[in-house]
Amino acid sequence: MSAIVTGSERIAEAFESARANGRRAALMPYLMAGYPDLERSRAIARAYVDGGADLIELGIPFSDPLADGPVIHAADVAALATGVRLDAALGIAREVAGEVPVVVMCYVNVILARGLERFADLLASVGASGLIVPDLPFEEAPAALEALDRRGLALVPLVAPTTPEERLAQIGERARGFLYTVSVTGTTGERGANAGLPEIVARARAHTDVPVAVGFGIGTPQQASAAAAAGADGVIVGTRLVRAAGDAADPATELRALVRAFAQALG
Repeated sequence: MSAIVTGSERIAEAFESARANGRRAALMPYLMAGYPDLERSRAIARAYVDGGADLIELGIPFSDPLADGPVIHAADVAALATGVRLDAALGIAREVAGEVPVVVMCYVNVILARGLERFADLLASVGASGLIVPDLPFEEAPAALEALDRRGLALVPLVAPTTPEERLAQIGERARGFLYTVSVTGTTGERGANAGLPEIVARARAHTDVPVAVGFGIGTPQQASAAAAAGADGVIVGTRLVRAAGDAADPATELRALVRAFAQALG
């Protein structure tokens, strides 16, 4: 009888596999569930896998996504307008979680509406590997951490360039899966080059034993390559892909090519 592999272990294996396959950092594309609509977002998830994603960050539509810039905010609103809610969104995780780890990104109100234990059960039931909650304060995280730990799921915390040193150490010590390291201040979105990235990555790495993944502001393969060169173990690409999903006549084909370009840049 084979041992059960937990979500946290699957995330660790994805980072190790990326390195073993010659990739300088794991590629982690973001997908807004239900955008431009449910069927096309399912096709995009498949395109991410085919394009070379090592992990997928799956966003759950929410009406007030405070950490997100205008592109992802608009995608949230559009997905909700088509009637996509939690169960349908998590169905996308179920479809691809057998091939790559899926880390769900969800705002805390969505979790509280279901109840923490029930929500954690839902994640486990669809094969998700972890959870990111941008608006869950560190002080309020222990209950969620315990609930996810019991199910072998990773609660992935976020840190910013402005996070104080002592708080960064506390967050890094509790991190599961990876440490989501925000590369810029402000909300998600495409930006120019970030000369301070090596220092940001080094600071995060000094305070945790899990991989350091960089997100926010990475919109080109060149920026992804620069993040890997700065020492990031993972690169998260969001707004650029969500924008393409809304603009393209055939989102799955467009996104497959884009993800492949990002993957090649990390080789």
